[in-house]
Amino acid sequence: MEGSSINMAPGKQAPPISRLNKARNTAAYQLTRPAVWLLARTPVTPNAISWFGFALFAIAATLVVTEHLLAAGLMVLFAGLFDMLDGALARRTNRVTRFGAILDSTLDRITEALLLLGILILFAREQSMVGIVLTGIALPGSLMVSYIRARAEAAGLECKVGLGTRGERVIILALGLLLNRVNYALIAALGIITLLSLFTIGQRMIFVWQQTKND
Repeated sequence: MEGSSINMAPGKQAPPISRLNKARNTAAYQLTRPAVWLLARTPVTPNAISWFGFALFAIAATLVVTEHLLAAGLMVLFAGLFDMLDGALARRTNRVTRFGAILDSTLDRITEALLLLGILILFAREQSMVGIVLTGIALPGSLMVSYIRARAEAAGLECKVGLGTRGERVIILALGLLLNRVNYALIAALGIITLLSLFTIGQRMIFVWQQTKND
């Protein structure tokens, strides 16, 4: 989960973006604390958790292609927990490494692409033009959200803001798969992901511009 390092002066109310990031961090901490406590007492490494999560997302993508959407939705939710576990375990056991962070980020991008490509295949098979178009926009849009943060942080800038981070996208996509029997649930989920991704791209670009406008 993404957080914020924005410092506020005493007595000054935090901006909505800062409060949202703080809420994300708190939720992630509460969800992962019991599992991290147990895993920290085993030989399991953070990188192993990253690879296991990757495998689960790959299975979910396969389930989408084979039209087992309810199972795919459950698998996406389960796999999403491992998105939070690897980083939390690394911090708890003092095994935070640059390679681990890059591996985690790379696998996250690959799994998100695999899931959306699986959905694209599903809509192509059903000849759903709306689904194909939405997925075609959601895929690069989701990747751009992460790319902007990576590029900004490579330049030494803070860029964890945004409404449509990976956590939100995973949850929305999982709900769309789980509720697929409801008419247009998956298309609605993709529409929300697309809008959130485009909005978050704008948020992050503005946030980066505000940090660099005096350069």
